[in-house]
Amino acid sequence: MITYNDLYEAARKERYSDNLQPLPKNFIGEVSNYLKEKKQLSLKDEDIFSDMITKTKKQLENAVTLFKEMIIRRKKKILNLVLIAAETGISKQDFDNMLSFEKALFEDLMKSIESSDKKLSELLNGKREEFRNELIMFKEDVGELLDVEGKKLGPFEKGQIVNIPKEVAKILVDDGKAGVVDK
Repeated sequence: MITYNDLYEAARKERYSDNLQPLPKNFIGEVSNYLKEKKQLSLKDEDIFSDMITKTKKQLENAVTLFKEMIIRRKKKILNLVLIAAETGISKQDFDNMLSFEKALFEDLMKSIESSDKKLSELLNGKREEFRNELIMFKEDVGELLDVEGKKLGPFEKGQIVNIPKEVAKILVDDGKAGVVDK
């Protein structure tokens, strides 16, 4: 069972270290149980224990603040690790000290960075970015439409120029209701 002092100590270690600090695998579950227990104690309305209840409420507030601060610091450290790993190719630094959801966050961020780097490389090598929208001008009034994702578009008036998804623009142009605006 975790105590306030355990949480305080974990947050203190995280604050004063550049590296991710090791935490027990069940740390989040224990913090959750601790916070629930403190919350239940703070909800009691007995005058006899009013000082104890006040202290419990304050301890609950402090514990929540400590936990949030610690998680934010850990996220910052993970972001730094992602940037280092993206540049150096070394991605296992501090991996052992990550909790399971932090490992998933790290992997997802690495995939996003790799995808972004790939797109940047393609653009640098002359591949043009493909646009998903088309600029069209309506030749007649058109009522409300749904795009391929089910989002509502319109209504549109004759002469109106809009930037809409290519798939919808193609249908409107093919039906003669709109024309493509030259770029």
